[in-house]
Amino acid sequence: MTSKISNIIGWILTSLVGLFMIGASGIPKFIDWPGKTAMMDHLGLPLGLVPQIGVIEILVTVLYLIPRTSFIGAILLTGYLGGAIMTHLRIGDPWFFPFILGVLAWIGLTLRKPVVGMLVLGKSVSHEVASSPVHPS
Repeated sequence: MTSKISNIIGWILTSLVGLFMIGASGIPKFIDWPGKTAMMDHLGLPLGLVPQIGVIEILVTVLYLIPRTSFIGAILLTGYLGGAIMTHLRIGDPWFFPFILGVLAWIGLTLRKPVVGMLVLGKSVSHEVASSPVHPS
């Protein structure tokens, strides 16, 4: 796969993860909708924490979407999604969706910035490779 194609696919995956995390999950935490209270009760989370959770979710996702902060954003997003997995495991709900989002986020980042994949696989990265613009992000 050429670097241009992998970069495009990486940005598509990154955008889909960002769109879901902000548009479908983050913003609704600030909107009152039917069933919101029941859902939070089911999850065992106080309704008063929902806006704070939404702020954290949107902030880590924005960090992930900004090319300069995408690596730290991916780490923080993974931590956030790990909390979501734990919340669902604790009450016996399906937990695989946050896991899949996390995997897609890292695949997207790795396709955009191959040096991340090299680091994840434990390969040594020379200074020239790490500082060269492999992909314009």
